[in-house]
Amino acid sequence: MPAHRAATRIALVLAAFAASSVAALAQDSCPDGERERHGASLIGELNYPAGFERYDFANPDAPKGGTLRLSETGGFDTFNPILAKGEAPVGLDKVFETLLSDSMEEISTEYGLLALSVSWPCDYSSVTYRLNPLAKFHDGHPVTAQDVTWTFDRLVELNPSQRFYYQHVVRAEALDEHTVRFTFDEKNNRELPQIVGQMPVLPKHWWEGVDANGKQRNIAEPTLEPPLGSGPYRIGAFNVGSTLTYERVADYWGKDVNVNIGRNNFDMISYTYFLDRSVEFEAFKADNFDYWEENEAKRWATGYDFPKIGSITREELPNAYRRSGLMVGFVPNLRREQFRDARVRKALNLAFDFESLNRTIFFGQYERINSFFYGIDLASSGLPQGKELEILETVRDKVPADVFAKPYANPVNQAQTDLRNHLREALMLLGEAGYERQGEWLVNKETGKPLRFELLLNGPIIERVALPYKEDLRKIGVDMVVRTVDASQYVNRVRSRDYDMIYSGWGQSYSPGNEQFDYWGSAAADKDASRNYAGISDPAVDELIRQVVFAKDRETLVAATKALDRVLLANQYVIPSYAARKSRIAYWSRFSHPDPLPEYSIAFPDFWWFDAAKAEKVK
Repeated sequence: MPAHRAATRIALVLAAFAASSVAALAQDSCPDGERERHGASLIGELNYPAGFERYDFANPDAPKGGTLRLSETGGFDTFNPILAKGEAPVGLDKVFETLLSDSMEEISTEYGLLALSVSWPCDYSSVTYRLNPLAKFHDGHPVTAQDVTWTFDRLVELNPSQRFYYQHVVRAEALDEHTVRFTFDEKNNRELPQIVGQMPVLPKHWWEGVDANGKQRNIAEPTLEPPLGSGPYRIGAFNVGSTLTYERVADYWGKDVNVNIGRNNFDMISYTYFLDRSVEFEAFKADNFDYWEENEAKRWATGYDFPKIGSITREELPNAYRRSGLMVGFVPNLRREQFRDARVRKALNLAFDFESLNRTIFFGQYERINSFFYGIDLASSGLPQGKELEILETVRDKVPADVFAKPYANPVNQAQTDLRNHLREALMLLGEAGYERQGEWLVNKETGKPLRFELLLNGPIIERVALPYKEDLRKIGVDMVVRTVDASQYVNRVRSRDYDMIYSGWGQSYSPGNEQFDYWGSAAADKDASRNYAGISDPAVDELIRQVVFAKDRETLVAATKALDRVLLANQYVIPSYAARKSRIAYWSRFSHPDPLPEYSIAFPDFWWFDAAKAEKVK
């Protein structure tokens, strides 16, 4: 999918993913010890009491029925939800459920879904889930603790990224049919008790059984057999890599669970896959599908003047962005020799002319990203003070001096002279890094190798940004080759680290934790399937991640996160690009949604519904 769209999705998914404890976690004491709780929140008290009826924003009278037609860029070639190989389709989370369900009205908060309750000791050395005895798979088989432990064991066995992520979970054991406990090898990691509840729970009996032809199934291999799940939808008709339909399960076990009231209203949700984003938009205009999330500023500004525009609703909604931060940009692969010098990386940033792009092709819709936690109050600013400064002092000898002396700032090009000055500064830095001009290009003085690299893209949308960037780099003798490949090739090359530079991003929640090891940690740098795309291996970063993960209270967590942000920025590990802090959506006016929407989500498609009265007016 296009990078901005992927980064947005990543951001929303991670905002839900980070809910990792209960209100008591925000305090230093543990007055009541281990007890069962109906929900979990890292920040403040739970909004809803035990036994609540439904979410306040949900429409309990939302009609069931209708079809929602969606689109997606790319393709799919497997329905296996846990492997780090193959391309699973979007929407598969509608088939498989997790122990907890994310609250769209609260930050870092979740309530029980497959689990009735969750509990942990004061030192967070384990977590225990009690399952809902009504939970069952689509074949009527109950969801058991054995399914949970089997899923976890297969996940860490078969997915290197998840094995790394859950490295401190030493054991998952079924205490009885409906009780499962995860034991950790470290204490006081406040995120661990909850993140294990975010994995999809698969049916052990189905995966260990045989298919309709008597062939033994194998969870270790991709499959195109529609899998058994426990969720509100099952896979219906599909053409591999092209189309896919999810059908609502009429006897879904969880339809009356409080978090599901007013939810899962469409009888069918279908996806059509496209290889070209422009062709995809033309199909939307022709009413071949219903909903469009815009990721191109020019199209949003000028592309909605077609004859049937009166039948389309357009909205700009900030809800989803209130809960998540974001870093998106050009990511140099530090495993490549030419990017190991921070002066080279800084020079590349100096050559990126965001302001011209914002004037000419973005219609002023974007802002330049200046933090790895851009958009939320975990972003660093100014000079470090107080607890943040105390934390940075513990790694002073391992970080650039600018961390303490100068706030991070991207170059700003208000006039053409500004860009020329920044390009001169970039040339000076490249000279200090050992490069000299020979004819048209810069070459390394010692090796004679030109400063040349390939930017790998997974679609054409970023080409409009990359090509002007390429020309500005050319002015200082840097040769950037822009290569666009299809989605499957892109995924495989990224997983195997077969790239010089990519355009990608990371989502951040208000409760950062173990995922920071996967993003920036040294141990993840050598893991093919990790999200440490830059190949960062820095002892100061590792130490700061630990201080984030093991923060004793919210104040310390915020300070440690800002310190981490500051060090990542000072090392120039990413050339930040830009973002818009709102969802730009358009949809054929056949649908309604809760009004008001939840504070931290647009709730699509979960709580939307087909509106027959509106549909009658749209021919």
